[in-house]
Amino acid sequence: MPHIPVEYTPPFLFRSGHLATIYHGLFRRVRGLDQERERVQLWDSDFIDLDWSYCDSPTHKVVILLHGLEGNAQRPYITGSARAFNKAGYDACAVNFRGCSGETNKLFRSYHSGATEDLHAVVLHILQTQDYSELYIKGFSLGGNMAMKYLGEGRNLPPQLKAAVGVSVPCDLHESLKRLLSRENYLYARRFRKHLVHKLKEKQKMFPEELPDRLLKRIRTLKDFDDLYTSVAHGFKDAEDYYEQCSALQFLPNIHLPALIINAKDDSFLGNACYPFDIARINPALYLETPGYGGHVGFYGEQNITYSEKRSINFFEDLS
Repeated sequence: MPHIPVEYTPPFLFRSGHLATIYHGLFRRVRGLDQERERVQLWDSDFIDLDWSYCDSPTHKVVILLHGLEGNAQRPYITGSARAFNKAGYDACAVNFRGCSGETNKLFRSYHSGATEDLHAVVLHILQTQDYSELYIKGFSLGGNMAMKYLGEGRNLPPQLKAAVGVSVPCDLHESLKRLLSRENYLYARRFRKHLVHKLKEKQKMFPEELPDRLLKRIRTLKDFDDLYTSVAHGFKDAEDYYEQCSALQFLPNIHLPALIINAKDDSFLGNACYPFDIARINPALYLETPGYGGHVGFYGEQNITYSEKRSINFFEDLS
């Protein structure tokens, strides 16, 4: 589909991309949502935790929610989406990626932007244990990249999977990394690095030989983290190889199910390649919306319901 014009004009304060990003990341609060945890054992003896929330009446529709880098199923952008979907008649399965549910995972590996094998395991688990006839996916940032890569990899997708939405999707991981390492995003990058290194210190207790102190001290940037841990733990040559293999951009032309990407123009985390206008013009299944405002996973909305939450529900409902 061609690029879709969008009329989204938030209040004046939230026309700052940084303010929208910071507010929704640190200050937004979502209440009125109950979550029930389910632990799923994976094929490689590891586990992944799912946090479920349900609509008031039985439904045949479920949405899988995927968080971003160093997020979890309790982040406001996840709980806000779950609450909105529950009210619209969808059960919500919020995925905590490996090591993100408050407990270190069992293996040396953890999660990364292209770990679609874990997403596929969750999809199959839901369809094998529940009676849903319609399944949808919504991913944020890293989770959005994973969702789009999953749709375009060419695997056999179950017929129950109907569509997906990606919000603030870093379609080109290398470009996104370069943006994060810029002076403008220094505070964000420092915060991400701090959390990632803290998790490695926890994992170090289980794998002291693979994660010696001298290695952790060498992690000064996010690229260092990907060079010294992500690539090593997940079978890539180095960070560049990881970014090349796992960026969703190369998979977008192969998407055949309806997929919507919502990337704000003032998102300081995204480079030019993260706005795939040319691909959207030639792929009838790919919808691209680029609001002028919204920041990174921001999109302020009235009554504590964000634009991206409303838009995702409308996108899925219009398909039905």
